[in-house]
Amino acid sequence: MDLLKLFIKSAFVDNMIFAFFFGMCSYLAVSKTVKTAFGLGMAVIFVLTVTIPVNYLLENYVLKEGALAWLGPDYAAHDLSFLSFIMFIAVIASIVQLVEMIVKDFLLLFMVHWVYFFL
Repeated sequence: MDLLKLFIKSAFVDNMIFAFFFGMCSYLAVSKTVKTAFGLGMAVIFVLTVTIPVNYLLENYVLKEGALAWLGPDYAAHDLSFLSFIMFIAVIASIVQLVEMIVKDFLLLFMVHWVYFFL
């Protein structure tokens, strides 16, 4: 039983790749040219700039123990901190999808109406 715990801990909890290099996977996969790496870096900076305040508000006003006290005394004892990691990933994924849709629509709008932008 101890070997199973050791395997699970080393594979999922204390894995150096998950802990240190997980955030760099998109950067390493696409950075064949400097232009692509720069564009991806700017996209990552923009997404993190938008998601960090949202994640901060979620953590402090929804997920921490006692954070739901603003809803009433019945909710003050609830602790949703176990959802932190899942919520962080969900917020980042949703912002990435939103940015992708906005950029796609803006480029389509620009391509259709490009004449009007230069008048």
